[in-house]
Amino acid sequence: GFADVWKRGHFAWEYKGKHKDLKAAYDQLLQYREALENPPLLVVCDLDRFEVHTNFTNTPAVVHRFDLECLLTSPAEPLRLLRAVMEHPEELKPGKTRDELTAEAAQHFAALAEQLRARGHEPHAVAHFLNKLLFCMFAEDAELLPAGLLRRLAAADPSDPSVFTTGLGDLFAKMSSGGGLFGAERIQWFNGGLFDGGEVLPLTREETATIDKVSRLDWSQVEPAIFGTLFERGLDPDKRTQLGAHYTDRESIVRLIEPVLMTPLRRDLAATQAKIESLLAEGKKVTARTPADKSPVAVFNAFLERLRAVRVLDPACGSGNFLYLALQSLKDLEREAILWASVTMKTPLQFPEVGPQAVLGIEKNAYAAELARVVIWIGEIQWMLSNGFAYARDPILKPLETIEQRDAVLDLSDPENLCEPDWPDATVIIGNPPFLGGKLLRKNLGDDYVNSLFRVYESRVPAEADFVCYWHEKARAMVEAGRVGRVGLLATQGIRGGANRRVLERMKESGDIFLAWADEPWVLEGAAVHVSFVGFDTGVEEDRQLNGEPVACINANLTSGVDLTR
Repeated sequence: GFADVWKRGHFAWEYKGKHKDLKAAYDQLLQYREALENPPLLVVCDLDRFEVHTNFTNTPAVVHRFDLECLLTSPAEPLRLLRAVMEHPEELKPGKTRDELTAEAAQHFAALAEQLRARGHEPHAVAHFLNKLLFCMFAEDAELLPAGLLRRLAAADPSDPSVFTTGLGDLFAKMSSGGGLFGAERIQWFNGGLFDGGEVLPLTREETATIDKVSRLDWSQVEPAIFGTLFERGLDPDKRTQLGAHYTDRESIVRLIEPVLMTPLRRDLAATQAKIESLLAEGKKVTARTPADKSPVAVFNAFLERLRAVRVLDPACGSGNFLYLALQSLKDLEREAILWASVTMKTPLQFPEVGPQAVLGIEKNAYAAELARVVIWIGEIQWMLSNGFAYARDPILKPLETIEQRDAVLDLSDPENLCEPDWPDATVIIGNPPFLGGKLLRKNLGDDYVNSLFRVYESRVPAEADFVCYWHEKARAMVEAGRVGRVGLLATQGIRGGANRRVLERMKESGDIFLAWADEPWVLEGAAVHVSFVGFDTGVEEDRQLNGEPVACINANLTSGVDLTR
């Protein structure tokens, strides 16, 4: 494949014959754009129609359309667009960032949640209903559902909300059981556990009007990594006052994901590329008898197999922010590798296979676990569409059984045999487990639970330690047992001292700490706090970083140099 026209820093342009599919042309550009240095504008046209798609970082994609007739009869706007494409791309940069659009969407949804809760609906029923609505709004704007479907339903009879709820129930039923005709329009099969039937909550005229208003936002551009957090605050009455608080942004989460998950994978890709380039330089003919380690294609496919086998576990996944961004990072690396191979070895582009099966989660709260599944699916479909690939169908959503709803640190299913719950094997563990000071455990968790916790983890976690330490100790034991390679978890910054530090000392005894930020600002439950980042493994990682700087060793109190804990 070759791009038709490219101007560095301005645009990539794909030109097709008369009446050709411009969406297919745009998908083609999406597959070229990184090789063309990600230009700010992506343009497609045929002999009559033009589409200018914006491609600026952290902004929603906006499409400007015109045709030759418009250029002839009302040339001002088409000429403005063409001049911007050729000379000043920044003029077409959308005004709102993706984060701002997401915050606005979440605020509106929070208002709807509050209205439903105020009328006495059960919290999880509200959450499940709104999750289905949320996904429908995303599906409309991502062209998985007919455009404007919810708006047309709301406009059918504004004075009688039962018309809207009846139609909505029919739509949900079609989405859950094989798809089919909804009026004159065909609905695809979604399923996936989210669409489990046609149940809807009764709505008032005001609530129907709110849904109509909210559906007019561009939901295809929402940022799932922060949407979950904002949406969760809207549903929880105790968190309503936090809606104006800053959420944890993508960059903060990536600071943990990048060194713990991606660094060894990037090293593997670099080593694979170096070996392939060396083999290509030798120029030897590859036959069916060529050993796999001497065949460039076989060496590359072996890397892809290793990448596609990676599994990321978040044992306190909440609404899925860490898992969503981990999945995006893995998919980006797979695509980068596939593009490199297609150019270097002149092989056809492979279809990306890394998907939601790569992420595993454990979450005690039923609502948060369901929202995590929705966030991961939205992220998966967004990535596929924004990179020019088709999404899965029949059904579009598959049950994400890898996101489990259960207690991650204590199994109380058999009161006579209290035990530590098992975690699934994984390549990497990441996440932000709950913080709760040792003196607050009984007040918040109850005497029976705390007594059981102390009994199960006796001799491993001191009774005075913060609740977060139990996640760190379980992850350490997984590393020691060879069931996980690397771990990166947040902790209260108090983990550096007192009873908490015993958990870090055990990490040093069975392996080593290779990554730490000792005292970093964070947002927890809407409040500004200070946390520590801790990354550890069996001791095989040679590069160690403390507070962003390379060091020779990281002590148990998250310092370097002389170990004052000794």
